[in-house]
Amino acid sequence: MAAKPQILSDSDVDQTLRALLAEVLGLAPERVAGFSAETELFGALPEFDSMAVANLLTGIEERFDVLVEDSDVEAEDFATYGALIAFVGRLL
Repeated sequence: MAAKPQILSDSDVDQTLRALLAEVLGLAPERVAGFSAETELFGALPEFDSMAVANLLTGIEERFDVLVEDSDVEAEDFATYGALIAFVGRLL
């Protein structure tokens, strides 16, 4: 019998994504904790380059137990923290 997928609260998703960003980008957790929905990411943070996007997508797959298809990903999904949260929400 297959296990039921775990349902994560918005708070769990937020905390997991913040921890993942800190890890992938090498940023202090305190800095990432201060991100708001409007905080610009890709193109605004020097640490958030194309390699970081690839590592972040791998981390999202692992931490949230989802498969990210190329067709699921748009550049706008990485523009702001709010867009990134919405992207993960769509995957879940």
